[in-house]
Amino acid sequence: MTRMNVVPALFRVCILMTAALIQPGTGGVSAQNARRIITFNDHWEFKKGPGGFDKDTSYISAEWDPVSIPHTYNRTDMQLDKNFYTGDAFYKKKFIVENSLKGRRIFLRFEGVGSVATVYVNGRYLTEHKGSYAAFSFEITHSVRYGQENTILVKTNNAARKDVIPVNHFLFPIYGGIYRPVSMIITDPVNITVTDYASPGIYITQKDVSEQSAAITVKAKLENKETAMQAIVLQTEVKDAGGRQVAVVRKNLDVSPQGTTYADQSFEIKDPHLWNGVKDPYLYTLTTSLIRNGKELDAVTQPLGVRRIEVKPGDGVYLNGVKYPMYGVTRHQDRWQYGNALSHEQHEEDMKIIREMGATTIRLAHYQQAEDMYALADKMGLLIWAEIPFVNTTSYQESENAKQQMAELVRQNRNHPSIYVWGMHNEVYSKTPDEHVPVLTRELNDIAKTDDPDRYTAAVSGYGEMDRPANLAADIQGMNRYYGWYEGRIGDLEKWALGLEQKYPGYKVMLTEYGADGNMDQSSDTLPDPSKLNPVSGQFFPENYQTETHIQQWAIIEKHPYILASYLWNTFEFAVPMWNRGGVNARNLKGLVSFDRKRRKDAFYWYKANWNPEPMLYLANRRDSIRTLAVTRVQLFTNLKQVQLKVNGKSIAGKNGVNDKHRVFENIKLKKGINKIEATGAANGKILKDRMTWILQ
Repeated sequence: MTRMNVVPALFRVCILMTAALIQPGTGGVSAQNARRIITFNDHWEFKKGPGGFDKDTSYISAEWDPVSIPHTYNRTDMQLDKNFYTGDAFYKKKFIVENSLKGRRIFLRFEGVGSVATVYVNGRYLTEHKGSYAAFSFEITHSVRYGQENTILVKTNNAARKDVIPVNHFLFPIYGGIYRPVSMIITDPVNITVTDYASPGIYITQKDVSEQSAAITVKAKLENKETAMQAIVLQTEVKDAGGRQVAVVRKNLDVSPQGTTYADQSFEIKDPHLWNGVKDPYLYTLTTSLIRNGKELDAVTQPLGVRRIEVKPGDGVYLNGVKYPMYGVTRHQDRWQYGNALSHEQHEEDMKIIREMGATTIRLAHYQQAEDMYALADKMGLLIWAEIPFVNTTSYQESENAKQQMAELVRQNRNHPSIYVWGMHNEVYSKTPDEHVPVLTRELNDIAKTDDPDRYTAAVSGYGEMDRPANLAADIQGMNRYYGWYEGRIGDLEKWALGLEQKYPGYKVMLTEYGADGNMDQSSDTLPDPSKLNPVSGQFFPENYQTETHIQQWAIIEKHPYILASYLWNTFEFAVPMWNRGGVNARNLKGLVSFDRKRRKDAFYWYKANWNPEPMLYLANRRDSIRTLAVTRVQLFTNLKQVQLKVNGKSIAGKNGVNDKHRVFENIKLKKGINKIEATGAANGKILKDRMTWILQ
């Protein structure tokens, strides 16, 4: 970045507010005093490195770089090797709050800062937030100078700490910076709370959901900063996707200037249009408003997807009484040359790639992800497993922060219909049920269940045993199994599933990670011997071994409904700065899509053939193009009923492999030099073709 000695334009709140009214008033109600949310992402300045600042937040060094949010200072170094920067970095911004805003309340909301943020406004310390992945909000009403220039300074630090989860950088990097959006929120003195763990301040509960009716309850937390009791009308209105009102309820309420006022509103929706996953992700909008003398003081709008989810042991996951196909993937949020400072368009691209594969559910691992992701899942119908980063190891000092992040995850996201389960830990252990991890996990479970009693909870073990001390503190037991990679053979997954079915028939069990690393730029026309592969320090991870792992293991999973859901690891390659494996430094190569999202591996198309009903065929092992064996086989992934394969113009007969989406053509004789292979099929009157070239040396 070129360093520029310029003074950024002042951020004028009053001008932006005119265009930033986002909560429309309800019929017949003036919205002139309603909540306004303004983007606060432009005209920041950035300085990396240790240092200090004096009382008016002037940094000791005058050299700052202009930046926009989202921004991370690790977008390159954490993706190359273990010599990455951790430590302090500073962001500052000048802005003006016009005199016309006196008497209103002003808040700032940061969606994500890595990893510890300390905030000063006009030299005054206001707050500190620990944790990279959740939003936090705070009031600045009494700290700004109206009609004058104000300065906000944010000190960030992404060093691993024993008291902040995750406590190390081993499984994934903790990127530094203000890497998610920032907004200014302006409300009336009588408002729906903004600072309850940065949640919406309204909390939706659904009961007795059917095609005939749904019972909806909304709990609101209200504040009054006037000097006297305020009589208001609390109104909750539901509109359908076309904007038509389907339900409205009002309540007269006195809001005290002391403490917080809690209010509930309950109503019924008749003949609801159900949120039905990827088939029909129908969304209502629910708006809770505060009205006084016909004027809307405040309003918050949330998505409402009316649905009922049941997890039945040994059977599956049911959505609205119908068994739902749990075609699951996982997702890390970072991207090559961007780190974790991603745009809405990049989050959306990830979700479209996931849907192209045919996935119906995502485990967003191992931390709370961008609010965009949950909103997109609502709109696209994907069921979400959401979790906190209590992962990999324990320091015995993270309890308070883990509880904080659990409360943040649930309160900030509980209104999303896509979320069906809260995850509490991943691969952390103790020797007895009385020790730190099991006890803390039970406390985390209690937090989730107290705030959101109707959703499932889950915890994940890296062992395949049910009776380990850290297990069984949640509704669902997840297990990560890497047979054929970190242990055993690829086919051992079936023995594991059968063993659990027989010994624990009434338990809710999900396969929460499985797979193998695969380097698209490494080839082998024969399948490597797994005993010769070193998954921890090896440098040869040919893609075809990863492909074979997924071919065999998906065929096992789909035959065992005892595995209620499965989540392949991972949709996308991601940075692991502490690793050097598979011929690519600082990279986890288990993703089915390249780190830059430009290339898809063979296993991606294997799942697309199995999960996505759109007609397709794909010739596997195309990158293994330099062949050493004159007699070989060809694999085709397809959901077509009739296909034809030609090798050098000659038709070859084939058969089903592990299932009917897997076609295998054996004993194919290659000629010296170039061999042209073509697959053909028909669907809906259209001819589909795929071609590849192999060269026999």
